[in-house]
Amino acid sequence: MQKFDVIIIGAGAAGLFCAAQLGQAGKKVAVLDSGKKIGRKILMSGGGFCNFTNLDVSAGNYLSQNRHFVKSALSRYTQWDFISLVASYGISYHEKELGQLFCDESSQQIVDLLQAECEKGKVEILLRQAVISIEKFAKNFQISTASEQFQTENLVIATGGLSMPALGATPFGYQIAEQFGIPVIAPRASLVPFTWKESDKHFTELSGIAIPVTVSSQNGKSFSNQMLFTHRGLSGPVILQISNYWELGETVEIDLLPSESILDVLNELRQSSPKLQLKTVLSRYLPKKLVDIWLEQKLLTDKIIADLSKKDLAFLDEFIHRWRFLPNGTEGYRTAEVTKGGVDTDYISSKTMEVKNVEGLYFIGEVLDVTGWLGGYNFQWAWSSAFACAEGIIEKG
Repeated sequence: MQKFDVIIIGAGAAGLFCAAQLGQAGKKVAVLDSGKKIGRKILMSGGGFCNFTNLDVSAGNYLSQNRHFVKSALSRYTQWDFISLVASYGISYHEKELGQLFCDESSQQIVDLLQAECEKGKVEILLRQAVISIEKFAKNFQISTASEQFQTENLVIATGGLSMPALGATPFGYQIAEQFGIPVIAPRASLVPFTWKESDKHFTELSGIAIPVTVSSQNGKSFSNQMLFTHRGLSGPVILQISNYWELGETVEIDLLPSESILDVLNELRQSSPKLQLKTVLSRYLPKKLVDIWLEQKLLTDKIIADLSKKDLAFLDEFIHRWRFLPNGTEGYRTAEVTKGGVDTDYISSKTMEVKNVEGLYFIGEVLDVTGWLGGYNFQWAWSSAFACAEGIIEKG
């Protein structure tokens, strides 16, 4: 039986960062993970460059049933704290857009940073240790794997969500919550592309084309960024963002030309170039292939713009600025960046991440019902929640 002050299950961003803080404070810490190497999801993130935080972080960038839950942790370990840590390791980074910070060289640099921080704290990282059972006896937790048994007073669950199952994602964290009587908000894939309904499959011809759009969900949330047509459906940053706010069966409204008013464009050209074909005008502002598909599918009729009636103009305004797209669904956990839902935060202390009615049990990172926007916010939640948890354990003595 190996005894530790703290055992953390999950060698991802939150688990490793929490372990490093605790180890450096003098705690005897072990990290258990079923995988062959640490930080697998970190390595894949940001196209291999890891969008490790954002310059502008607030509670408004997160979704949770308890929208105030994130405030305490985010205020005590901020994006500036993590940026300072990154800089102290000489890791060069750049802002891509909208405050998103990426490593210049590779995601491996963030994994190396976390490993070095754990080494400073003499943290034991034990890989290929799939946990079989967890039991609580008085003040201690007993954790059994296929080959070992461990004992600890403080058990931290940092197992992440269900996104990217190829990287080892499992529902283990939710099962532990349920074992200890903590409700789980139904998880689902989020920050994820939409798929086509059969009736929209003609758009597959546009695969690889990206355009700037504004997308709005039925609850009124909207984002502006690039939208990408794919063989399977719609993707790109703006679609991933709105997927956080979309519910099955709802439409999303897409403004395909957010920088211009199609009515103003047409009314001006009807004065200056009345003989132009509608197809020619639309192809100046939108991908020609998209306009061709609209005409082939008889969604639009080509005519000389001088002949457009008031009814035609009203239709075009609605058609281009308010496309009501009904997704068939999403691509699911296979390509989702995060899992929405998770361990109910009403049962967790927002100051320490400890379960309110199970002393010594903590949940951090993505396993909780906290979902950040695309753009480094989920990593920042990993750092902030891990720090709050470590601080809580250290203060207990």
